[in-house]
Amino acid sequence: PSTLFVTEKRLQESVELLDCFKRGALPPGVTDAQAIIHPDTGEKILMPFRMSGTVVVGLLLPNQTLASTIFWQWLNQSHNACVNFSNRNASKPAPASKFVQGYLGAVTSAVSIAVGLNVLIQRANRFSPTTRLLVQRFIPFPAVASANVCNVVLMRHSELSEGISVLDGNGDAVGTSRAAARHALLETALTRVVLPMPILLLPPVIMSMLEKLPLLQRQRRLVLPIHSLVCLAAFGLALPLAISLFPQMSQISVNRLEPEIAMATDCEIVTYNKGL
Repeated sequence: PSTLFVTEKRLQESVELLDCFKRGALPPGVTDAQAIIHPDTGEKILMPFRMSGTVVVGLLLPNQTLASTIFWQWLNQSHNACVNFSNRNASKPAPASKFVQGYLGAVTSAVSIAVGLNVLIQRANRFSPTTRLLVQRFIPFPAVASANVCNVVLMRHSELSEGISVLDGNGDAVGTSRAAARHALLETALTRVVLPMPILLLPPVIMSMLEKLPLLQRQRRLVLPIHSLVCLAAFGLALPLAISLFPQMSQISVNRLEPEIAMATDCEIVTYNKGL
């Protein structure tokens, strides 16, 4: 939504920047990341497939039904699948069928975990109605965190068998490494576990306190807008924190890779694209 307030001059500068990239002449000091260009394919990454906090509000809505739980988990993992595909390491091509299989597995795991936990909470007779409602608000985190890991692995599992390109100090490919692919997927999976922690744990705690305020007790229609703002603020905090855990272009010692990689270069450290 912030693009609605971008000036005409800024829009024109962005258009000129993309034109410069197409001609292979980016201005000095401009990186591919600033141009939203995929580091492996050189293609522009579609903005809907960048990280988004909109779905978080739906995941944390109170008093969800079974249908709404399934819908929001499906929407979240569908969006995550698109993000994983658009920001994967694309140095090696993979058939579309593998990504379809990964998408179905990721969505199935997310919905199954969320619905299963909801059913367990509903059957927990020792919980009071208030406690049950509070516990239900925390269900999205284990469901989303575990499903995020499944999503990353399933959408990018072809990298484990095919390997990914590793680069020397000059940016030239020295070979394909499955060991580097394992490191890339592990780092990305850890990022996807850390990312939902503040997003899905802080808002339930904050909202449980805010809802006790006299203002929100009288004006129940304010609960959803305030809930949305709290969720988006948590997302704004969590996203840069999680993404910064590991650099997208990560480095690894050749001693930890296949012997043929070490024989193909004099560099002791090589670089690989971890993905987002």
